[in-house]
Amino acid sequence: MLRLPYPVRLACPPARGWLIGTLRGTLLGWLLALGAAPAAALDPPSGKAVLTLTGKVAAPNGPDGTASFDIGVLERLPRHSFTTKTPWYSKPRKFTGVLLRDLLAAVGTAPARLNAVALNDYRVEIPLDDVARGDAMLAYLLDDEPMSVRQKGPLVIIYPFDDKPELRNAVHYSRAIWQLRALDIQ
Repeated sequence: MLRLPYPVRLACPPARGWLIGTLRGTLLGWLLALGAAPAAALDPPSGKAVLTLTGKVAAPNGPDGTASFDIGVLERLPRHSFTTKTPWYSKPRKFTGVLLRDLLAAVGTAPARLNAVALNDYRVEIPLDDVARGDAMLAYLLDDEPMSVRQKGPLVIIYPFDDKPELRNAVHYSRAIWQLRALDIQ
């Protein structure tokens, strides 16, 4: 039986289904207010898909249970930027994109272990800790410009190596996968 923390008086008897509708609306409101609900329905890509999420996708945008993203869909997610040095560039570069934890939230999934796959089929596992701490970012801009495949794009998973010196090691460099095409959520 549902008990409310305050007395409720109805002026007239409720219409059929009123209570269920009210409870659903109230529950949805609380979940949205607390940030516990998955994002609203993810728009399907209107352009060429550059990233596909498979595995534990709670809110897919395709009929096959996957979530596909074009650059426009990625740009509508919370944007972050940082400048960092990497072993691949001679000077510090600015990367802009979406944190992996925000990307997973967009498909209604909590931070999880990811298997990343590049265009050349290079594969690497990104552990839950990297996603949950918010260190790893899916970048789609390099120095405020879209990345071509020649520039290691269109997507790169990158870490803030300068802000967090503990990430400057071979393990994290190997997880900074470029030319990313797919993520499998474990």
